[in-house]
Amino acid sequence: MSDFRSIFESHYTWIEGFMRNVRRYGEKLAMINPDDERQWTYTEMNKECNRLSNALINDGLQKADVIMLQLINCPEFAFGYLAAHKSHAICCPVNFRLKPGELAFNIDDSKPMAIIFNEVNKADVLEALKLTKHQPKKLIVVGGASDNQVVSYKEYTRNASDAEPVFDYDYNIYDETTRLYTSGTTGFPKAVPLTSINEVLSAHDVMIHFPMSYKDITMNTTPWFHRGGLHCAGPCPAFYAGATIVVMGKFNSELTLKYVDQYKISFIIGVPTVLEELADIQERKGFNISTLKGIVTMGSPLERSACIRYQHVLTPNIYNGYGTTETFWNTFLRPFDLPENAGTAGASCVDDDVRVVKIYEDHHATPDELAAMDGIEVGEVIICSPAKSPYKYANNVGETDRKYANGFIYTNDLATWDKNQFITIVGRKDDMIISSGENIYPTEVEAVLNMHPKVKDCIVTSVPDKMRGQMVTAYIVRDDMTLTPEELDEYCKESPNIANFKRPRFYRFVAQIPFNATGKKLHVKIKETALDDLRNGLLYRV
Repeated sequence: MSDFRSIFESHYTWIEGFMRNVRRYGEKLAMINPDDERQWTYTEMNKECNRLSNALINDGLQKADVIMLQLINCPEFAFGYLAAHKSHAICCPVNFRLKPGELAFNIDDSKPMAIIFNEVNKADVLEALKLTKHQPKKLIVVGGASDNQVVSYKEYTRNASDAEPVFDYDYNIYDETTRLYTSGTTGFPKAVPLTSINEVLSAHDVMIHFPMSYKDITMNTTPWFHRGGLHCAGPCPAFYAGATIVVMGKFNSELTLKYVDQYKISFIIGVPTVLEELADIQERKGFNISTLKGIVTMGSPLERSACIRYQHVLTPNIYNGYGTTETFWNTFLRPFDLPENAGTAGASCVDDDVRVVKIYEDHHATPDELAAMDGIEVGEVIICSPAKSPYKYANNVGETDRKYANGFIYTNDLATWDKNQFITIVGRKDDMIISSGENIYPTEVEAVLNMHPKVKDCIVTSVPDKMRGQMVTAYIVRDDMTLTPEELDEYCKESPNIANFKRPRFYRFVAQIPFNATGKKLHVKIKETALDDLRNGLLYRV
């Protein structure tokens, strides 16, 4: 037993899986970048990530140091992810849309030894570092030139060794390998510290549910800094399975379908709005997409009519997953579940236990205090995901204690479920807004708006939108009656504390905002008001 445990814990790591594929599939394509037509075999990919790993080690990278990536989906993202695994460091991808104030929080929280970023983000990274206590040793720019502050990626890796990195420390399955940020209800990000075994078993989950193998060619159109981007046929499962990735830096529906034909793509991954755009293009232009084995969507449920359309126009094999950054996906709809169960989030995955429990204002329900399986009673979704979750947040004991209890994560998602335990999401306890696949919390937008000198108070909600899913909507109590929606929109665009995708697109000026007896803003009530105001044309679009 001791030999088994030792071998299992030291060798059943994600990087061991990748190296097996280097040995087995060395001359097989690992990644294709259509933007510049570069391609890498598994052997070439391994050498490239070795060069980055060795360059970082030469600069003092140690075990458990953080390598932060602020990158679009690009080859260098994959190299950074692999190099962190190779170096026994921690890969920490962050949203490339963050403003300097938001990025500064992440930097001070994770204290990266190095940051690798696209040239387009250089000014924001440098501005963020003016706001931080922590200063990384290396700033590495992709697509830009070296100067007295940054070094270009090409120059940094050009003369580094492509041999396997050498270490004087041990490595096991419980070491943190990847750190992903998710927003908290307070608006402050939370860091999810995924271990090597979390990543191995996340990859296995994809290989089970698609299923995906070394024969597949995949394209994930969602950003890789998301868990669904990285772990749903992104670098994590694809390189672990020996599959091939086609990189898409910025989603383009027509190019996606063109690449399916050109590269014989078998799986596409994207949010429901992506499927809508793909269906529109396919109906008009009729690309050859016969190699598609399936399209996987996540982020929001599929309407029945939309699902039937996608099955007819794109592929009969539509999949839909639901989960969290903390737990990956935990319920899943396969083609044989659709379209009958369209609109639901599906039932629990093989290794997960997903339940809907009763809601109490002052404490968590126990896992056995179940909501009725009648499709009517609304409860909270809780998830036990022992394979894919670290069951904690990095540097945040308070949020860990608040979200995790009794072996489950309490998601704040509100849902019903039926006798077959198919779950239907109906809302959020914390009123999170999901717009174009991005999580936005009203409190973080409210905090920025309230900093405007002409704003007395505000409350933020959302209204439905066909393309984005939800549109951020702000109700403003003015302190100066000269304030206009255009002025607020420009203020948000220029603010270093809020990403552009989070800024309100609808405004309405009001005399007061709704509060409850304890002084808390009533987001549920304002959401109802916003729906009525949208129907009646009372919201101002910027």
